[in-house]
Amino acid sequence: MSKKDYTGLTRNILELVGGKDNINSVFHCVTRLRFKLKDETIAKTEDIKNLEGVVTVMQSGGQYQVVIGNHVPDVYATFLEVANMSAATSNNDSGNDKKVGLGARFIDMISGVFTPILGVLAATGMIKGFAALILALGWVSATSGTYNLLNIAGDGLFTFLPIFLGYTAMKKFGGTPFLGMAIAAALVHPTLSTFTAGKPLYTLFSGSLFESQIHLTFLGIPVILMSYTSSVIPIVVAAFVAAKVEKGFKKVIPDVVKTFVVPFLTIIVMVPLTFLVIGPISTWAGSLLGAATVWIYHLSPIVAGLILGGFWQVFVIFGLHWGLVPIAMNNLATLHYDPVLATTVMVCFAQIGAVLAVMIKTKNKGLKSLSVPAFISGIFGVTEPAIYGVTLPLKKPFIMSCIGGAVGGGIIGATAGKLWMFGGMGVFVIPAFIKPGSALDLSVWGAIIALVAGFVVAFILTYIFGFKDPANKEKATTETKTAKVFDKNRTQEVVSPLKGKVIPLNQVEDAAFSSEVMGKGVAIEPTEGKVVSPVNGVVTTLFNTKHAIGVTSDNGVEVLIHVGMDTVRLEGEPFIAHVQQGDTVKAGDLLVEFDIAKIKAAGLPVTTPVIITNTDDYAEIKPTTKESIQQKETLLTVIG
Repeated sequence: MSKKDYTGLTRNILELVGGKDNINSVFHCVTRLRFKLKDETIAKTEDIKNLEGVVTVMQSGGQYQVVIGNHVPDVYATFLEVANMSAATSNNDSGNDKKVGLGARFIDMISGVFTPILGVLAATGMIKGFAALILALGWVSATSGTYNLLNIAGDGLFTFLPIFLGYTAMKKFGGTPFLGMAIAAALVHPTLSTFTAGKPLYTLFSGSLFESQIHLTFLGIPVILMSYTSSVIPIVVAAFVAAKVEKGFKKVIPDVVKTFVVPFLTIIVMVPLTFLVIGPISTWAGSLLGAATVWIYHLSPIVAGLILGGFWQVFVIFGLHWGLVPIAMNNLATLHYDPVLATTVMVCFAQIGAVLAVMIKTKNKGLKSLSVPAFISGIFGVTEPAIYGVTLPLKKPFIMSCIGGAVGGGIIGATAGKLWMFGGMGVFVIPAFIKPGSALDLSVWGAIIALVAGFVVAFILTYIFGFKDPANKEKATTETKTAKVFDKNRTQEVVSPLKGKVIPLNQVEDAAFSSEVMGKGVAIEPTEGKVVSPVNGVVTTLFNTKHAIGVTSDNGVEVLIHVGMDTVRLEGEPFIAHVQQGDTVKAGDLLVEFDIAKIKAAGLPVTTPVIITNTDDYAEIKPTTKESIQQKETLLTVIG
């Protein structure tokens, strides 16, 4: 699909999730648009699932996740344009007051902090892994410029990881991102190493696990210096506290000096506080967490691998895998390796082993064609198209892929597999098993064996036990597409659904309408609280709040009537619907009644856009020249 094609998809997604008014934030990971919605019940989940270009919808961890596939970055970029949202605004959901469980809030927090940097983190990990690979194969020496430059390119982000996390964490917690970066930069400042070079002033906590040499003080208070390069927990905790501190200062500092005084006070409070309290405690906690996870893992690495490998895809479906990401990142920072995620990274090959068996056995042409891109994506570690498009709907293949994943995870556990860097996904993760500066060892060969074993087991089991092959639906699909083909030689008149004053769309306060990214049309300032059907057709969309209604004409013209601005917040109180979604209507039939006085009393504009959402299918949308209009008078002329 081209980017132009995504405009229609994103328009539909925007409306079906409840419009911009229902979105607190939206960002994306490798395959999903991740929404934080004010009210998930407003979203038309089944309608979104049925959109061409959407794989499925998941609701987990306090997020409304629309699974798109590999081209999600392009869809996300187009969505921001359509919704008139910036990336910074879309990621900041600090205003979300929705009550969710502690576990869901944790998963949402972790995904919000780490997702924005995962792509570049994987890319730099791949570079570092490639450097380790060519060194292990003897193609370069450890002193060569080629190796060292590649290693620096790969290691730079991880070394200064706190600065990147300072930005994303501060944004997630509702603070100013550059303040988070400034605090993190202080933590990794190069001059800190000079303080520890000399003789310590004295020692704290002598003889305990927390014994620390003191090299400097702040206002007479001892500073426990730690190494914060590559660290994770200290800056995330510091950003959380800093966001609260910044908000507190914003409330009391006068606006005239707020721009520079608030950052000044926030930094001058947070940097010493982080060095004195947050940093040491967080570092100790991180070290204990790393030691605890490794201790649990070493109770039985094989059992750990079987469990994690077997259930990893289930974790992915519900977003629970995010709970292991900070553990792995912390292990890499404190132990310099991670054995936990190592057991899961080859699961994607079990998934595509099952997909290949489906591809070979199925007689369904649609399923066979869907399996090809799902298989290719899985090679590179992106399994959502395979899970949601192929194996999960067929049930048995998904179970067999989980068994294959368990076998692969068990093998990695048995061979003491470790990830020495946060590398790529799929085939690109193999170099991450190479310890920098070392030769290929059992850990690397174990990962390769796990890859092959998981793939083969899932393939054989799926092929032997089979699945219920869905019947071909090509005829039904063709008939559906034929029914939706528009007659380009016809001119369709759309009558006014309202009585009132006609306003050009570019004068509407909401940029999503005024910019015409939702479609062309006009707006009406209604003088009567009644909406009638503008065409003969079917009611295709009726929001739970009844503030917006979509009608598709018999000729395929899609008309959206959005009563007022931000009226979704009124939760349907001023509205009475006289039709249901799916009803057949005639032009002039009463659709919705609304109380103009109640909407205005709530401080909301009652201006009502009437737009053609499939504008791109027509040569011209010609609005009326009248300044005021009655119901059932021609409002728009759609020219094919």
